[in-house]
Amino acid sequence: MSDSPDTPPRRAIKSFVTRAGRMGTGQIKALAELGPRFVLPFEPALLKPTEVFGREAPLVLEIGFGMGGATAQIAQTLPEHDFIGCEVHEPGVGALLKLIDEHQITNIRIVQHDAVEVLAQMIAPASLAGVHIFFPDPWHKKRHNKRRLIQAEFVATLIQHIRPGGYLHLATDWEPYAQQMLEVLSAEPGLENTATGYAEKPAYRPLTKFENRGIQLGHGVWDLVFKRR
Repeated sequence: MSDSPDTPPRRAIKSFVTRAGRMGTGQIKALAELGPRFVLPFEPALLKPTEVFGREAPLVLEIGFGMGGATAQIAQTLPEHDFIGCEVHEPGVGALLKLIDEHQITNIRIVQHDAVEVLAQMIAPASLAGVHIFFPDPWHKKRHNKRRLIQAEFVATLIQHIRPGGYLHLATDWEPYAQQMLEVLSAEPGLENTATGYAEKPAYRPLTKFENRGIQLGHGVWDLVFKRR
């Protein structure tokens, strides 16, 4: 059913929130020098991972990597995997590029674009070994809950790009969002929970400084790990 002329258009799901940020000199230099090698252009054509990485390896998509610290650590912990990170925040892209250079990481590529569109146009069906979405914007106010990324429609689309046996790993420090995530993922027939309720934090996911500070203050963190049937 299409919207009538008097009905406001339905808001499209986006994987990001537009925000300003200052670029440090190191981030600017990293973007200029390393961007051509590690930042892939967004284009309406399916990605060919073997050409991008020069090898056959399980491919993991991360949606919204922030400043990239966890992404860099995970890529080093799992060198047998390749990682595509989607992030629109330019300082974060520059920060991850700096880490890639400092640690000589070869198994990460970045797409500086909305992950919803990247998924739709660049990621082949059933091609991902896993998807990571860590600490997405919780949209705390109830009237804004509909803007949350983890909703049934998006998850149904997302899992079409995960191969059978592949996984979806979510983490949040906002309990109401954790409850919504668990409800949405549990209702998706194409997914199976690997735990009873929430999962133990997988060893490959490092604790961020923000997360450590929250834990010290008594705040919870909830991980969810589901597998594609």
